[in-house]
Amino acid sequence: MSHPYGWLSLIPPLVAIGLAITTRKAVLSLAVGVVCGAFITTAGHPGITLYHVLEFHLWPTLVDPDKLRVFAFTLAMGAMIGIVCRNGGMQGLVRIISPLANSRRRGQLIAWLSGLIIFFDDYANTVLLGGTLRPLCDRWKISKEKLAYLIDSTAAPVAGLSLLSTWVAIEIDYIQEGLLCLPLETNIQAMDLFIGSIPYRFYVLSALLFIPVLALTGRDFGPMWRAEKLRQCSHSMDRCKISDHVSNNVSTPNSARWYNAVLPIATTIVVVLGLFYATGQQALGSPTLSPSHGIKEIFGAAQTSLSLQYGALAGLGLAALLSRVQHLLTNAQVWDAAVKGAQVMVPALVILWCATALSRMTGNTSIDGTPSTNAYEYKAYRLYTADYLTQIITSQDELPGSETGSNGETVTVKLLPTAVFLLAALLSFATGTSFGTMAILLPIVIPLVHTLLSTESTIFDVHHPIMLGSIGSVLAGAIFGDHCSPISDTTILSSQSSGCDHMAHVITQLPYALTVGMLAVFLGTLPLGWGVSIYLLLPCQIVGIVAIIMWVGRRVE
Repeated sequence: MSHPYGWLSLIPPLVAIGLAITTRKAVLSLAVGVVCGAFITTAGHPGITLYHVLEFHLWPTLVDPDKLRVFAFTLAMGAMIGIVCRNGGMQGLVRIISPLANSRRRGQLIAWLSGLIIFFDDYANTVLLGGTLRPLCDRWKISKEKLAYLIDSTAAPVAGLSLLSTWVAIEIDYIQEGLLCLPLETNIQAMDLFIGSIPYRFYVLSALLFIPVLALTGRDFGPMWRAEKLRQCSHSMDRCKISDHVSNNVSTPNSARWYNAVLPIATTIVVVLGLFYATGQQALGSPTLSPSHGIKEIFGAAQTSLSLQYGALAGLGLAALLSRVQHLLTNAQVWDAAVKGAQVMVPALVILWCATALSRMTGNTSIDGTPSTNAYEYKAYRLYTADYLTQIITSQDELPGSETGSNGETVTVKLLPTAVFLLAALLSFATGTSFGTMAILLPIVIPLVHTLLSTESTIFDVHHPIMLGSIGSVLAGAIFGDHCSPISDTTILSSQSSGCDHMAHVITQLPYALTVGMLAVFLGTLPLGWGVSIYLLLPCQIVGIVAIIMWVGRRVE
């Protein structure tokens, strides 16, 4: 069946992205994108367009239970940071860490290491570290743009690689969907392919390595260099936005106790991990006291949004309790600090709301999230943008010049990891969702690779580098596009939690993401297709990262 909208399905995300870049008004740009999409699906009827915008896109997104829990988590984290800023806990934490981070270089490395530690969820990483590291980066004179980049570039990459994260079950499930399409009698485990694809996720691995090289060399380039230079030349204290919003009146210096910040944050992490385990056990049908599944399966099946919500509420409650027990704040001051801290996160929630509405509009599910069972079943209000982009790539059996090589592999097969990586990046960039990109491509890519690699006279090796490279390209390309997209949820949360202008974050991060993406192609997916060993490609990428930063980068100090 032909696509119901064709190239028109690309207009809403392109309009939103174009407006966001030119106007730097994220909410307005996203809202215009939603209206454009509704205008297309309703054939230009103004009254029906308005009805669809309100009832089919904005309202269902707002009242979605999982999304409401994410909103509650974000507000509770803002409130908790507001209280620990007001009671002196954050000031005490800065005082403790300052001797360890007595330079910009060490400050960036500590921010990077902190991002690696919060490995279990990308949302928790962005919101938790943004509020915690802002006053510390102010002391080190690290720009808000750099902090947003440090957080964004560790959030999804770390969660996507970790075997104990909220991503693992989703990624493995999508791989399993692709395996179900293979006509193989052997029992292939999706977990084996997930682990086997880790070295082939070139963009993710290089993005994580790019940060410490920047820090150790003291170099930056492009808009990030200008942002860092401007921050270095500034003699004013660029305070933590939440702290400013709450109050400049922290109690006496003696009340600046580090544990008033560390204990609420640690409580949040412990409660979140505990609920991951409990809800994962419940989802798998295993008794909590006698687990019959591995920890990876349990964490993968956990209820992410519920765990994050109650973890943040536990941390917020402890922050308020510590403030009262030590007589640092009155009840009224605790309430005032919590409300003002939460208010700082409201712009992030509005942007996230509109971005989610646009992302779902470009998708292929019903209003309540039910996947399509028939072709274009929900075309009355869904654009199927990703389906259209996928059709463009998969509609042709062979790429131009597909001669068969000596080993029986065509140029099409050799280019497959690169084509898949670029397609995943394009889908993720246009739709703002890495999960949606994985869900669309993995069930298509795995059987496609199998078909192109298999011959009647050979036994197909599911661990073939082209197969692992193609799976890794989907998982890495989705994160690459997510990092570049102004309408991505983690990009939005990273900028807002860091107190950075959203489009300033996008513009400063984009050259770094594109640089790493270029390395992932020319020193990763392309030579992989021609048989270069992964054990040679990974060291080459390290050398490439250092060479580019030393050649293009300039010292900030």
